[in-house]
Order: sequence, then C-alpha cells, then structure tokens
Amino acid sequence: MTRLFSDIIPDPQPEQLKLSWVSVGFFTIVHALALLAPWFFSWSALGITILLHWFLGSIGICLGYHRLLSHRSFQVPKWLEYVIALIGAAALQGGPIFWIAGHRLHHAHTEDEEKDPYSARKGFWWSHMLWILYPKSDFFDADKYFRYAPDLARDPFYLWLDKYFLLLQIPVGVGLYLLGGWSYVIWGMCVRSVFLWHSTWFINSVTHMWGYRTFETNDNSRNLWWAAIVTYGEGWHNNHHAYPNVAKAGWRWWEVDVTWWAIQVLRALGLATKVIMPPAIAK
Repeated sequence: MTRLFSDIIPDPQPEQLKLSWVSVGFFTIVHALALLAPWFFSWSALGITILLHWFLGSIGICLGYHRLLSHRSFQVPKWLEYVIALIGAAALQGGPIFWIAGHRLHHAHTEDEEKDPYSARKGFWWSHMLWILYPKSDFFDADKYFRYAPDLARDPFYLWLDKYFLLLQIPVGVGLYLLGGWSYVIWGMCVRSVFLWHSTWFINSVTHMWGYRTFETNDNSRNLWWAAIVTYGEGWHNNHHAYPNVAKAGWRWWEVDVTWWAIQVLRALGLATKVIMPPAIAK
C-alpha cells in the first residue's frame, strides 16, 4: 500500500497552509456550547451522552470507519455496512471517504511530515487537532482525497454520504430534543461531540508519543491503556500499526478492546465474516 500511494503523491514543494476560520468558528462554537453543560445537567442526559459516545464512537468510528471500511479487517452484508457507515457519519468526524482516505494515508506514510495528514513528528497539537484547522488540499479537497479511497469513491451511497453527512445532525438533534429537551441536545450533541473528537484525536497524538511498544514498527506508535479505554480499544496502537488489517486491537488478555467485543457479537450472529485475526492465534 505504501508503494501504491507513493506513486500517486508526488513530492512537490510543501503547500503553504492557511488557517481555516470556518473550522475555527465551528469547533469554537461547539466547545462553547459544551461549556453550558452544568446548567443543563441531568443524570439521564449524562447517560444518553455516554451511550452515544459508545454507539457513535465504538460502533460508528472504531468498528465502522476504521476496522471495517479503512482496513477491511472483516466483512458484513452490504446493507449492514451502509447502516454502520451512517452511524459513523453521525459522529460528526467527516464523511466516510474523507475519513478513510486520510487514515489510509496515515498508514501508508506514517509520521511523514508532508504525506501523513496528522504526523506526530510535527508536534502534539498538530497531530491532535491543528491538522484540521490548517487543512491541506490533498487531504481536504474531495477531488484529491477521493483518489486514496477509490473503493468508496465508486459507490454512489458513499459519495452522497461524504457530501451530506452534516445533514444527519438534524434528525439527531430533533430526536434528542423530543426525548429530553435542551438538556439532551447540549449533552447528547455538544458534550458528546467534544469528548468523542478528543478521544479520537488522542490516537493521532498521544499514542504516537507515550506508552509501551510490543512490536518494533518503523514508527513511534505506542500502546496506551487510558487511550484504549476512551476509544474502546483503539489505544493499543502499536499492535494496530504492526498488523493494521487485523480486526482485534488488544492482543493480550488485559488489553481490553470493547470494539472487538462488538465484532465478536456480529460474528456470532453470522453477520461478520472473514474476520482477520492476529497471526499468533489465527485458526
């Protein structure tokens, strides 16, 4: 895969990046609204936030966008793949082609300061969130990033979802308001989005800086227990970089991988097939 993408991306002079005030404004507003949470607190609102953090984060992003679509570490029926992709798009982390293309580039050019969208070599804040605020055209312009996820870019459903994923926030917001008023909206949308964003971004930043290494990979990926907790297993990042196509991120008995549990449920139901296992325990 690295050679494939090396053929696609030339080595021009580094692009002069500009701050995206639209992105700054959007993230500032959502973070500011999340700060209103103490005035709208209820235990049920906290519960719905935790539930949605798991459902949109573990099922939508970790299982769907990451292990299923980015790495094809297992297969599900197409109708279920589309449903899981919708859940991922509702997490407010970008459309599926954008997310998958960027992640595949991250693996093809890990920590390269120009070709990895969120290279940790450019510092904690760059890999954590500044890469979004200073968008590079190769990673953010649809006519360019489509090239890095051609399997999805050929599918009309994913083309539509990549373009209109923001519209999913309307039914999410309306549903939360009908269930619990503004308390559910503030907590279930704003607080959940902020915590889920930073949980996901921790994988780009802290797990390339701190933690232990089980495998001597050609990058600085690390296994970090607390990052694995807030991301439902993604924090076992050194394992993942050593074997990116394996469906299971936590390999040792104490490396808890909640997303893997969900994959096991799908497999038990006959919905997940061709599940790629770690080499040491492959059957």
